[in-house]
Amino acid sequence: MSTGSGTRVRARVPVTLGRVRGLRAELVTFQGLPDAGEHLACFVPPRDGSVPLVRLHSECLTGDVLGSTRCDCGPQLDEALGLLADHGGAVLYLRQEGRGIGLYNKLDAYLLQNARTDTYQANRLLGRGADERDYGVAAGMLRALGLRRIRLLTNNPDKVRQLRNHGIDVTAAVPTGLHLTDDNAAYLTAKARTAGHTLAFGADDGAGSGAGDGSCADEVRHGTAQGGVRA
Repeated sequence: MSTGSGTRVRARVPVTLGRVRGLRAELVTFQGLPDAGEHLACFVPPRDGSVPLVRLHSECLTGDVLGSTRCDCGPQLDEALGLLADHGGAVLYLRQEGRGIGLYNKLDAYLLQNARTDTYQANRLLGRGADERDYGVAAGMLRALGLRRIRLLTNNPDKVRQLRNHGIDVTAAVPTGLHLTDDNAAYLTAKARTAGHTLAFGADDGAGSGAGDGSCADEVRHGTAQGGVRA
């Protein structure tokens, strides 16, 4: 894994962001990153004296920009920016489309998923890793920002594990809400079962049965799924 030990702040650009409820924030760029991605931090100074809340958000053009309902990326980004407005902290926007395989490969993987292959199996069928993301770059960005002790907004235990391995003191993993749709039920079920994501489907979620069986979507129809911000 890359350590990001030579990462430094390149520029801090003050902006007013509508998706952070019209607050002023800093968009922070970096030099000395361990890969070629133009990764970005959105930073609002923490205002309540608590350990800063940080979200590592992997780029998702289809969800973040176009509002695709096949994943939960867009709602998770909006949730993180809303919490940034409430508490301050940072959202690291990491250029890791498709869990690191890129946009075109991700769309090819969607076609495989249409044939009832789950999101991780689809990546492997394309000759790629199930999840190729290395969060060493995020650890370097956090150190450059002076954020060595954080609360991490995530359901993904691998993010916590990797950051700790890179010397970041993650004091707590704060779960996001469950942003469930009929279109992303199989995707979320696979994340829970295969990658251990802590997703609160409810008592009768079907996560232990076949991936993509629609049981999570059934909860939406019957009103048993949990949603919204869980801070």
